[in-house]
Amino acid sequence: MKILVGGSVAIDNVKTPVADEINLLGGSASYASLAAAKLASPVHLLGIIGNDFPQEHLEMLSKQGVDLSGLERSDQASFTWTGEYHENMNERTTHNVAINVLEHWQVAVPAELADAPFVVLANMAPINQLQMLEQCNAEKKFVVADTMDLWISVANEELHDVLKRIDLLVINESEAREFAETNNLVLAGERLLEKGPRYVVVKLGEFGAKLFGPNGAYFRCGAWPLRDLADPTGAGDTFLGGLIGTLAAEGAVTPTFDQLKTAVVNGSILASFTCENFSTKSLESASKTDFFERVEQFQQISAW
Repeated sequence: MKILVGGSVAIDNVKTPVADEINLLGGSASYASLAAAKLASPVHLLGIIGNDFPQEHLEMLSKQGVDLSGLERSDQASFTWTGEYHENMNERTTHNVAINVLEHWQVAVPAELADAPFVVLANMAPINQLQMLEQCNAEKKFVVADTMDLWISVANEELHDVLKRIDLLVINESEAREFAETNNLVLAGERLLEKGPRYVVVKLGEFGAKLFGPNGAYFRCGAWPLRDLADPTGAGDTFLGGLIGTLAAEGAVTPTFDQLKTAVVNGSILASFTCENFSTKSLESASKTDFFERVEQFQQISAW
């Protein structure tokens, strides 16, 4: 079933203790759409790029099954992020963020994509998420949104409007604590549910994720044990795409909690591939066989 992924499409320049790479594919929608396409089709990307965006990135996305008919081209420069990871990969320094084409972006959903039953509001300004939602007209749809600490601080009112209109919120643990105003993650999950979404996923990085649902429903997922961590950029967006791809493959527009549990596990597994190389390189090369083998091994190490 049709998946529509909206968000940023960026150029990333990433430095780690062992390497320094420039002009990489980045952006929330890039990772999320690629991950979704690993598990389901069709996947449509909605975003905007500038006149300096590398053509090879677009060719790769198309080859991987991501439709780019909803991708706008601008005469301005592309959104670009430059950052550095330290010995502890949980510690990251952002050196420069060039908003460029995103500064005045007005989301326009092509008419032929507006009826998508699976809608992903990947990390972008809440006003853009609301613009996208206004144009999505499927009678029955499942809407997932991601956000970040910046929007909690500078666009809190619009973010609350988004939460009232979505089915599932995906957020990392520090943002969950900030948004819910508590250090207790269980309480944070419950408070976030009260803001509107039917479900909440709190991402825990190398420790997996927590899923919260109605009436105290709860699930705790671990993470794949990574021995070689190259670049965690985009792991959370990959998680988001893997989650929605799982639901779309099942046609689960109104998923059960068990279906969501499976989706969380699959998102976590796909995210582990992303971390094994810079940008989307490892995710690109991961086959369905690679994915399902890792899922099977993960089930074995998670059971007792």
